[in-house]
Amino acid sequence: MGWTAWIGALAIGLVLGLLGSGGSILAVPVLVYLANETAKLAIAESLGIVTLISLVGAIPFAVRKQVDWRSVAFFGIPGMAGAYGGAYLSQFMSGALQLAIFALVMLAAAVMMFRDPPVQEEESAPHAAWKIVAEGLVVGVLTGIVGVGGGFLIVPALVLLGGLPMHLAVGTSLVIIALKSASGFVKYMDVLAASGLTMHWDLMLVFSAIGIAGSFVGGRAGQYVPQRRLKRGFAVFLVLMGVFVFWQNITGLV
Repeated sequence: MGWTAWIGALAIGLVLGLLGSGGSILAVPVLVYLANETAKLAIAESLGIVTLISLVGAIPFAVRKQVDWRSVAFFGIPGMAGAYGGAYLSQFMSGALQLAIFALVMLAAAVMMFRDPPVQEEESAPHAAWKIVAEGLVVGVLTGIVGVGGGFLIVPALVLLGGLPMHLAVGTSLVIIALKSASGFVKYMDVLAASGLTMHWDLMLVFSAIGIAGSFVGGRAGQYVPQRRLKRGFAVFLVLMGVFVFWQNITGLV
């Protein structure tokens, strides 16, 4: 594996630290195009990497009591079930189909990043718990199929549906991402074993360590970088990468 793969791992952490989310969506293309992993291995390994990075990232929020555990239960538990189910469904899909779906997720993430951060209305009526549970389940299935944490979907849902302030939504989303990514990862171990594939644990650990280090650097640097401009620049990159990944894999389906 070349030096470009290590730079990709560092980029995952830097983006996570700079933007607070979005870094995990780089894990799959970095593993596929820079580390030369197959699609299914990359998706499974991405979940392991995302689990570790999100878990470490959530610790400071938990220490500062900036995690809403009620929302973790309502969103995270269905998300874990969805991720497990999504990983189960992946065995009936080709790697090309999973990457094509992943490309569409990248484009959706770009759209979310182009928008301004969600703002909770002070006098808005509380949303029904089943809406939070339903979205947690759907995002979890997506996590299991394409290997992304889904923070770009979880944070707006926690603010707009769960009624959380942004500082609580970010910490809570990291815990939820870690839980459902771990659930999907556990199921992928069975799915890959049935296909005769073995995950590269050394690769995952090194990627996770570099990503965690990068997230701390990015977190420091993020204090001096305009967030709105940075997010929109990254959104443009996601559009370009999403179109590339989709084109690379859609031809294998027709």
